[in-house]
Amino acid sequence: MEPLQLITPTTQNQPMTSLSLSLSLSSKLKLKRPNPFWFSSYSQLRAFSSYSPLSPSKPISASGKGVGVRAKVSDAQLKDNWLASLSCPFPQTRENFDGTADSTRTNSDSSWVIGVDPDLSGALALLKGDESGCSAQVYDSPHLKILVGKRVRRRLDAKSIVQLLGSFDAPLGTVAYIEQSNPYPQDGKQGWWSGGFGYGLWIGILVALGFSVVPVSSISWKNKFELTGGMSTKDDSRRVASALFPSLSSMLKRKKDHGRAEALLIAAYGKGLKIKSDLSCNPEVLVPQIGRLS
Repeated sequence: MEPLQLITPTTQNQPMTSLSLSLSLSSKLKLKRPNPFWFSSYSQLRAFSSYSPLSPSKPISASGKGVGVRAKVSDAQLKDNWLASLSCPFPQTRENFDGTADSTRTNSDSSWVIGVDPDLSGALALLKGDESGCSAQVYDSPHLKILVGKRVRRRLDAKSIVQLLGSFDAPLGTVAYIEQSNPYPQDGKQGWWSGGFGYGLWIGILVALGFSVVPVSSISWKNKFELTGGMSTKDDSRRVASALFPSLSSMLKRKKDHGRAEALLIAAYGKGLKIKSDLSCNPEVLVPQIGRLS
């Protein structure tokens, strides 16, 4: 029996060149051709991560302040753009229904102000000023009942709102202050939808009819009349409105009259009236039959 001989491969003792190593690895790993996107992404990554020393003329603190100023300017510009989109879309004169020019309805120095509580149970207030003082009118928001699924719900009556605003014959560009819609968690989905619907409907109608709309947060006009805080209620709104418009106090006695009170206070906020000094208004109560609160 012949002895077993172990033969060592000669290639194992030879140094492996870079070419043979590359071929060996490629055959074993079976590398695919790299995606060109990897290289472009890598080059972009290097460009973003490349280090550049800060210029001594621009300290970090100054740069940070500059960013803050630019942000504030941008916020102000966005607000101006929003208000501009809600301004009167018509020129100073426009045609009547018969095609003739109507130059009387201009807003040059209009002393008219409108206040809107856009809720379904809200109202519209109109203040008209002249040399003798100012007069006030208040209207309940027109609404009607409709069928939603199998339930009867109330909705704002768009046609009646258009007719109501058109009956004022207000100067073109008269400013209408409207309370911004701010839904609360406890209102639920239906409340959120109703609030947004009313807010958008009022804005659309007012702008389309030639009014300039200014949204006002509730905290802004309530601060004006010291109605903010956890203890303030809608009854307080009726109390303040009754003091500012004493001739309307009989129309603000019920709890459901808070919409009228808040519309009056929103208009008073836009007019710049104060609870302690400007009590020269001579209100007129004009509550149309359409949409009247029962």
